[in-house]
Amino acid sequence: MFDQALRGRPSWLDLPGVTSRELSVARWQADADDGDAVLLDACAGPTLDVGCGPGRLVTALLSRGVHALGVDVSPEAVRRTTARGGVAIRRDVFGPLPGEGRWRHVLLADGNIGIGGDPAALLRRVRRLLGPSGTVVVEVEPPGSGLTVGLARVRTADTCGQRFPWAWSDAESVAADGFFLLWQVERAGRWFACWERL
Repeated sequence: MFDQALRGRPSWLDLPGVTSRELSVARWQADADDGDAVLLDACAGPTLDVGCGPGRLVTALLSRGVHALGVDVSPEAVRRTTARGGVAIRRDVFGPLPGEGRWRHVLLADGNIGIGGDPAALLRRVRRLLGPSGTVVVEVEPPGSGLTVGLARVRTADTCGQRFPWAWSDAESVAADGFFLLWQVERAGRWFACWERL
């Protein structure tokens, strides 16, 4: 169902007990915007974009001369990333990935801290991908939002997908063992945080 959103079809993410959220499909399809600049400016070396979607951040980093690789489980995401000039592979972040232990930065944009429904487990995996003093740059919920975990599904106007584990979290509620929080900032109505690997 994420493929429908990647193709630009209006889509919503449903999580039981929480108001449905419309996915930012137009932003995903567009070039990187002012909010994305926070993510891009934080990446000065080899960067892995986990859950890269249609590749706007990968291509923006490449245009800045930064080595970047997108990773996504969706073949549509990989196809769209490569079509716009980026580099991406179809993989699960919890499976084997190129350059493990050598990446300078890992991006978790567009709510991708929710992948797998367990932000702490995801950050433990990311820590193994990063080299010493590497950073993970994350789009998070506004401060005070807390942690919400459940079985989500992607829905269009006429179709509902299967449920999968997902989470939404603010920076304060993420159990980031083995990391040090460097900064947290709001830009264009979105919140971002950066942790450095200890």
